[in-house]
Amino acid sequence: MTQKITTGWFISLFTIVGACLGLIWTVFIGDGEPLIASLGLSGIAFSASYCLIVWLGDSFKRVGLKGKDISKADRRELPETMGAVCAVVYLMCMIVFLPFAFYEYFVILTSGGGNRDATSEVETGRLLHRFPHNKLGEYLSAILSLQSMVILGVADDLFDIRWRHKIFLPVIAAIPMLMVYYVDFGVTNIVVPTGLREYLGTALLDLSWGYYLYMAAIAIFCPNSINILAGINGIEVSQSIVIGSFIAINDLLYISVGGHPATDSHLFSLYFLLPFLGVSLALWWHNWYPSKVFVGDTYCYFAGMTFAVVGILGHFSKTLLLLFIPQIINFIYSAPQLFRLVPCPRHRLPRFNARSGLMEPSRAPFTRPPRWYIALILDMLEKLRLVQVWRNKEGVILEFSNLTLINLWIVTFGPMREDKATMGLMGLQIACSIIGLLVRHKAALLVFPHDNLSI
Repeated sequence: MTQKITTGWFISLFTIVGACLGLIWTVFIGDGEPLIASLGLSGIAFSASYCLIVWLGDSFKRVGLKGKDISKADRRELPETMGAVCAVVYLMCMIVFLPFAFYEYFVILTSGGGNRDATSEVETGRLLHRFPHNKLGEYLSAILSLQSMVILGVADDLFDIRWRHKIFLPVIAAIPMLMVYYVDFGVTNIVVPTGLREYLGTALLDLSWGYYLYMAAIAIFCPNSINILAGINGIEVSQSIVIGSFIAINDLLYISVGGHPATDSHLFSLYFLLPFLGVSLALWWHNWYPSKVFVGDTYCYFAGMTFAVVGILGHFSKTLLLLFIPQIINFIYSAPQLFRLVPCPRHRLPRFNARSGLMEPSRAPFTRPPRWYIALILDMLEKLRLVQVWRNKEGVILEFSNLTLINLWIVTFGPMREDKATMGLMGLQIACSIIGLLVRHKAALLVFPHDNLSI
């Protein structure tokens, strides 16, 4: 059935767009505050994404971008790859925002750009500053990396690329960002915990090229970790909104400290996060249970690369990982299947029981009896309620529940409705994110001399 935008939604969206245009107008007639312009563009991005998802749904289905919702009794056919719509709206928004991000240098500090190459010059009693080409390079490289990731994500949705190939796609997209980091910032030192300094003989340890390998690993992990914690209505977008919101909270903590040296980096992060949250909320509205659209792999890659971009170019990649605790747990728990130590089906989403209307753990079958040590490990995990196994009359393991955090949640708490599983996992995501920020700004003082939140 074709989706329609109700009159109430038209009025609401029209009101949002009008209010956001008013915010942007205040930027033009005021001092050009970029954060206000970003907030205004985010509201417009939300409205545009909401409408385009409705209007383009049937068009996507006509060209074959559709899939059956196998977790529903009627197995209805839904538009797929709608995350690509949000990604395109987001990229357009970030391009339009570009003049606002550097408004102060265009109009205020460089007198309309006429002194863009002057380090400092006095004219009519005021100082004119050099245009920050390095910041412009960071901004453009971030957009280029995100554009590349969206293109690769669409290619995956169209051609269903194998895991062993697509796992390295984010590295290709991250090359522009890493090149700018090398040329502009280039810091590869890490602060050594106080307990290790007497052994290493230094407070700063230079990882050299190892640090770039670490950042490349971040670029690989963030998109793929969201992509493997997927399969039920709303889970991909919900976890992205939670992670993005807590990164924004962390940014605001630094910005609230007057004169903090990291203010510009965290403003950069907010400029990219606010429009992302805008388009994600629009997609969430359509993807929440019962879903009207599927997000596709494009959104997972786009969301993960957005987090990698702000974490790396905003210089808080370690803090970023503290907000990915459920994704890290899911990756470690899934590792035996991902690395083919045990059977790994093509799809591992929970199984829908049409009789009860509840989600149950999906199963991975053994084509032959497992080796003794695999059977021993599965027996131990079963006793710890970390996996469910099915045996024949002789006690030989025939099947086990797929090793994903979603299946583990259902194994632990029993069969449940799809939206209840998503809400439970998002509660876990929120709790872990709160713990992550507390660890970063409170518990870190146990191993480091100070928290860099202070000046």
